[in-house]
Amino acid sequence: MNDEQLSQFSRGEAPPSNSEKPNLDIRRSLTLQVLIVLTLGLTISACTPRSSEVASSPSDTASPASGSTSVSSGSIVSVGGAGATYPAPLYQRWFAEYNKVNPETQVSYQSVGSGAGVEQFLAGSVDFGASDAPLKAEERAKFKTKFGGEPVQVPMTGGMVVFAYNLDGVKDLKLARVAYCGIATGKITKWNDPAIVKTNAGAKLPNEAIKFFHRSDSSGTTFQFTNHLKAACPEWTAGASKSVAWSKGMTGAQGNQGVAEQIAAISNSMGYVEHASAKQANLSMAAIENKSGKLIAPSPAAGAEAFVGEKVPDDLGLTVPDSTNPKAYPIAGLTWLLLYPQPKDATKTTALKAVIEWALTTGKALATELGYLPLGDELTVKAKAELNKVK
Repeated sequence: MNDEQLSQFSRGEAPPSNSEKPNLDIRRSLTLQVLIVLTLGLTISACTPRSSEVASSPSDTASPASGSTSVSSGSIVSVGGAGATYPAPLYQRWFAEYNKVNPETQVSYQSVGSGAGVEQFLAGSVDFGASDAPLKAEERAKFKTKFGGEPVQVPMTGGMVVFAYNLDGVKDLKLARVAYCGIATGKITKWNDPAIVKTNAGAKLPNEAIKFFHRSDSSGTTFQFTNHLKAACPEWTAGASKSVAWSKGMTGAQGNQGVAEQIAAISNSMGYVEHASAKQANLSMAAIENKSGKLIAPSPAAGAEAFVGEKVPDDLGLTVPDSTNPKAYPIAGLTWLLLYPQPKDATKTTALKAVIEWALTTGKALATELGYLPLGDELTVKAKAELNKVK
């Protein structure tokens, strides 16, 4: 059939002859196949997300303070942060429990240490940072230069740094100041040193070297530990920082979990570790002498006493190097979330603020359960006010 005949047929003017029906059937079949292909193509195109809608990890997105797009899949909002290992067990529990009642919000947290968390926060590569040491003046200045505003520093909970140990037959080790200062400075190297024996009558202390473990990464736990040593130990000369020089013979390990694992695996060992991590690893923890001369075992109640009556600074960067409270366990500190004051992604901002508000209220029970120190009422009010600076 020629084109004119097809045209006549389409207008109903003349039916094709029987000899032309096969050709017409072929054309009609081809036309139908083309329409099917075009229809499928349009359907696939309509169902495929545009690049700005594809879910990606926080590390793949733009800076939260400089115009990143919402990371979501359907109604899911994904928020990512990184930082301190000290509160990691609590943060991960908080985020998991919140997701159970608000499944549209997913918060991931990378436990990389306070130093790395602050670096990522200042670089703008995460939605929030986390640190066990308050931001330094130079870090605040760097943030203001890059983002044009002041960082938001929200205290979330408190915790204790403990002397965890692995010593056969000794479950209730007691360390006077002269003893634990001597161990930390490398002056005391044997378990049966007279300074240790004096406060542990009847304990079988071996004539073995103390295998001491410290953090190898930049750590807020190290800051809290050395902040106390600087205040309490006259012979401590390494200062207070997230990273310090340790005595020869001491061994580093990555994160609170890494230190805890080393202590659990090696006899005659000791190290400093965050209380909840030591508790999770079922490690023994020493009672230590506070500023009032009392030997205090680490417990949430004793740790909370360290903050009683302390004045909170405007930036909420409260540190208590050596509490004068006779009831206080002496090595206790806060841990903070670091937030951007004017994030560009409204969806993420709303979700993150809701999670933090929940953690500061409903989530307090989980903090107690895991061995952390929930914020007191006054500090909780201040933390919420700080959170409201995020717009």
